[in-house]
Amino acid sequence: MLTDINPKLPMRDKAVTKDFYLNKLGFEALGQADYDGYLMVSKDDIQIHFFEFKTLDPKENYGQVYIRTDNIDEWYKLALDQKVNIPQAGHLQTKPWGQKEFAILDPDNNSLTFGQSL
Repeated sequence: MLTDINPKLPMRDKAVTKDFYLNKLGFEALGQADYDGYLMVSKDDIQIHFFEFKTLDPKENYGQVYIRTDNIDEWYKLALDQKVNIPQAGHLQTKPWGQKEFAILDPDNNSLTFGQSL
């Protein structure tokens, strides 16, 4: 039986990644231990893990996570208020597959798409 999934994304600088997720998106650091080259954050019922990849070229990073939510408008407002990087095609829109979605890019060009079923 599968019970959960926690994506692992690359990060170049742990302090920058931690600042973005905690201070821009409102996540919390997960656990008390501070692992060298590894970061875990959580918000509500999800976790995202990060591994250090100092030589990562963000232009060549295709890390992606799809996050389901029941308050898409609040998340989109937060993204706008925090002035996070929303790609040109990433702004809030209704998709033909029955989802309302938007996407942001973190400091390492990992794409986080937020979606809510209609």
